[in-house]
Amino acid sequence: MYRPTPAPRSVPVPRRRLAGCFGARVATLAPGLALCAVVAGLALAVTLVVPTISALLVAIVVGVVVRNTMRLPRRLEPGIAFAAKPLLRLGIVLLGLQLVVGDILALGPGMVVVVIAIVVGGIAATLLIGRWLGIGSTQRLLVACGFSICGAAAVAAVDGVVEAEEEEVVTAVALVVIFGTLMIPIVPFVAGLIGLDADEAGMWAGGSVHEVAQVVAIGGALGGTALGVAVVVKLARVLMLAPVMAVIGLQRRRALAKAGEDASGARGGKLPPLVPLFVVGFVAMVAIRSLGVVPPQVVAGAGVAQTVLLAAAMFALGTGVRFSMFRRVGVKPFVLAGASTLVVSAIALGGVLLVG
Repeated sequence: MYRPTPAPRSVPVPRRRLAGCFGARVATLAPGLALCAVVAGLALAVTLVVPTISALLVAIVVGVVVRNTMRLPRRLEPGIAFAAKPLLRLGIVLLGLQLVVGDILALGPGMVVVVIAIVVGGIAATLLIGRWLGIGSTQRLLVACGFSICGAAAVAAVDGVVEAEEEEVVTAVALVVIFGTLMIPIVPFVAGLIGLDADEAGMWAGGSVHEVAQVVAIGGALGGTALGVAVVVKLARVLMLAPVMAVIGLQRRRALAKAGEDASGARGGKLPPLVPLFVVGFVAMVAIRSLGVVPPQVVAGAGVAQTVLLAAAMFALGTGVRFSMFRRVGVKPFVLAGASTLVVSAIALGGVLLVG
């Protein structure tokens, strides 16, 4: 009697082998991630004692000091590298839970237009000045977006589209930290000097300063209603991250096509993403938060988690900063960073005075 031969079955990968691979990966990452976690916890503890100091600033300073004063064991490198990219991107996704579109629209159409002008004008001017200074296109794009949108998060987002060199990313993040920190005492002083009220000073701080944590420090120093207004304006700039990344991704694809590269020849067989997946996640978190379905406790917890992740990532990036690097890159990136800060601040102040 004829019996049909059964079709061959695919042999599943043994669970033990999968578990072994996962365990080996965890064991490889654990030492570096543990160090990053310890530094992030230390940074948070410092901010509890001195609330005006950003945890991200503390973390990156510790990273720079560690890199330039001691030799890190090689076994720490995989975990530190993981913190510098995947953890940083996860922190950006969680940042979306801090944004409510309704709060931003409540600023009024005039201030929304000002925010768009800050981001578009800041990026355009920084790119132009960077070209005049002879700085490479990727480096000036990183600085332009970092200073015009949301600091280190924007630098990481740009890196996700254009895949910049590590030295360029680290330089841009270091400049964001340096110049954003310098703005913390300058903004309240100048605001008082020119007679801005609390709301106007808060809007200017939110429109001109690079990192959310730096804006919070300034808003707290200004007092009154300044803190709330400053944070909302800053988050409006953060919301510009997605459309700007989409434009950069589209231009990048067009540039590759114009250069005669296609999907089979670009970046290891694929074109760069139009929008990085973590930016899509960021937009999804904004949408979920704006629907009003996220409990306040979850938002608060996500805020702490986001700070921990970004602080760990800042430490990791700080360990990539060598003092010799600044001698190598020269003074031009610092000039560009200073010029970008002035341009963004001027656009923000002019817009606030017009709207106010």
